[in-house]
Amino acid sequence: MQDDATPPAPTGTQTLLRGLAVIQAVADGARDLKEIARRIGTTRSTTHRLTSCLVEERYLRVLPQVGYLLGPRLIELGFQAREEVPLVVLATPWLDELSALTGDTIHLAVRDGDEVLYLHKTPGRNGPEMRSRVGHRMPLARTGIGKALMLDGTAGEWQRLFEAGEAAAASAAQWPDHPQLTWPQFQARMLEYVAGRYAFDLEDNEPSIRCVAAPIRDASGQIVAAISVASTVPYMSLEKMQGLVPVVQKAVSGVSAELGARG
Repeated sequence: MQDDATPPAPTGTQTLLRGLAVIQAVADGARDLKEIARRIGTTRSTTHRLTSCLVEERYLRVLPQVGYLLGPRLIELGFQAREEVPLVVLATPWLDELSALTGDTIHLAVRDGDEVLYLHKTPGRNGPEMRSRVGHRMPLARTGIGKALMLDGTAGEWQRLFEAGEAAAASAAQWPDHPQLTWPQFQARMLEYVAGRYAFDLEDNEPSIRCVAAPIRDASGQIVAAISVASTVPYMSLEKMQGLVPVVQKAVSGVSAELGARG
């Protein structure tokens, strides 16, 4: 009976899939025809035809003493794909899931110079409304989400941003009696956060406000944004914060994957 048979693949589908398999094999480290053919299960002559076509169309390039590499056309398409879908749109499903799961305030932010720039905020159901808002800026070193954006920095950069944050807080004259970290304390925390791939705000910026944050990375591995879950102390115990670390990391991993990050 023909009804139960698998419909034949459209003409050219097999060639297309083989071409994509070649690109993936090169992306995974195959550098010569023999290795590419082994990975995708084709003959050497078929593999040569596929790779030659892909080189001609700039999807692959071949360098002497190196072999096959991904080509400039893929770089162009990658940037185009990233620009066509705004970060907030890509992140929204993960932000919504965090909001539903925690009931806390969810932020998405990027680094703009020495400041955090908030791109998205989902108000929490727990406790009073926070003063953060979309378009709001804060010194990087004063917030948990800012510290997440700083994780790849050097100790020298951390110290500069720490001192800038302290100067901004002193200038604003906010909460003068609130205890502040010293530089050695701040550096010790940052080293801990780097090792754990997360960051905390332990009332560093505002009394009674705590948050858990983690960085979003793109295909190059660079930090391009961060997500945080924040609430007031009665709803954000230290035990809860530790439990939220893998939850937030799962969300940023999902968004990072949408941006082409691997692993």
